[in-house]
Amino acid sequence: MSRIQKPEAFAADDREQPLYADRVRVYPQAVQGPVRRAKWVILTLCLGLYYLVPWLRWDRGPGQPDQAVLVDMEHGRLFFLWLEIWPQEVYYLTGLLLLGAIAIFAATSLFGRVWCGFTCPQTVWTDLYMLVERWIEGDRNARMKRDRKERWSAADWGLKIGKHAAWVVIAAITGGAWVMYFTDAPTLAREVLAFDVPLTTLGFIGLFTFTTYLLAGWAREQVCTYMCPWPRFQAAMLDQDSLAVSYRAWRGEPRGKARDAGVGDCVDCRACVNVCPTGVDIRDGMQLACINCGLCIDACDGIMTKLGREKGLIGFETVGNLAAAEAATAAIPPGPARCAPGMAARRPAQLLRPRTYLYAAALTLIGGIMLIGLASRVPVSVEALRDRSPLFVRLADGGIRNSYTLKISERRHSPDRLAVAVEGLPPGAAWQVLDAHETDAAGRPVVATRPDGVAEFRLFVVTSPLGRPDEESTPLIIRLLPAEGGAERASVGTTFLRPRT
Repeated sequence: MSRIQKPEAFAADDREQPLYADRVRVYPQAVQGPVRRAKWVILTLCLGLYYLVPWLRWDRGPGQPDQAVLVDMEHGRLFFLWLEIWPQEVYYLTGLLLLGAIAIFAATSLFGRVWCGFTCPQTVWTDLYMLVERWIEGDRNARMKRDRKERWSAADWGLKIGKHAAWVVIAAITGGAWVMYFTDAPTLAREVLAFDVPLTTLGFIGLFTFTTYLLAGWAREQVCTYMCPWPRFQAAMLDQDSLAVSYRAWRGEPRGKARDAGVGDCVDCRACVNVCPTGVDIRDGMQLACINCGLCIDACDGIMTKLGREKGLIGFETVGNLAAAEAATAAIPPGPARCAPGMAARRPAQLLRPRTYLYAAALTLIGGIMLIGLASRVPVSVEALRDRSPLFVRLADGGIRNSYTLKISERRHSPDRLAVAVEGLPPGAAWQVLDAHETDAAGRPVVATRPDGVAEFRLFVVTSPLGRPDEESTPLIIRLLPAEGGAERASVGTTFLRPRT
């Protein structure tokens, strides 16, 4: 059996690696270009939405919270504009999570880790923290030079303390904004200014402040590389037509100085490595730590412009196009002559392909189900909870009684009067609703709902023990009808149990 020879470039991988290695700190360099400008726009939009949404108001009537987006833990409600989601409607939140997950899967299939590179909260806040770091401490070279000093001067200490103080302020504002989604934003702001914040609220603000400061200020690329599970299975969503940040090795190799003959366009300036927020070298191919932020594209394009060469040595490219360009330029000597044939071998990325249709169908199906559910929501619903201990009671006259708890949920902000009707009872059966002090024209008991809440009533159903020997249960239907007449508002099925005679 022949033995496969490993390339010399991978010989170092055979050497024994240490179980633990110290972290190599990353010093990202500032860069300008279209990708960086797009990231600034997305960062501003994401942060603006996060910090400002709790301050949006929405009038829901007297006695109701007027915050547009609010998780009301005290009353068990989620308010989103005109929608009010109850705890028993948690499936809507499940649907939103599914939609978000499938949307990220689809985006990854089309454009690689675009979520990680542009909109992930870890990326957004890390970008903000690095911006503040550059404002205070300077760019890459200044920070590296300062950190290499054996002893810092008073000015160095001042810059360091100022940077961390700014980070803590941003983290505190971030933690406070998160808590505002669970409590009234103006009320919390007044409590903070008056130094009268409840201890529980203060604890959560402190928790989110600490995690923001730790993850965005200290952990940074460690979160993306080691803590986040997404890089571990992203490869399963990529195919030959997925766009991802790639180095066009067919054009850049072999590397060498610009004035050398017989070399590619890559001059090994390491500008792409210096701007990377995770410290990877995109020239080594697709890697676990690469978040597809595209900053290396701006850095490389800037170098190519200075050298008078075509841009695009690094760009968003598909695996299929990389292979096609490699084959088209195999017989051409390294140098600028490869650029035109290599780019001509490319074909437009196939955005519409089987997995795209699959993701679109899943999004349409789940979104359609949620829309139908929202459109068919009824303002009133009823549950009938039969007592289970005991299942039934034998009365002194031989009758059998079942007891139920009726839970009537009213999702409107005004009460309603509803008549209760029980159908399916055998002849001679009787029933009554406790706390029903009036009846409608048909003699049915009338109950009042609780505005934006759940009202509970006790229902007793009594029947004779007589019946077929094998008859142990009888299906019942409980209906809620408007007391003044009209269409049925809600109904629920249950059973009446009795011993076998």
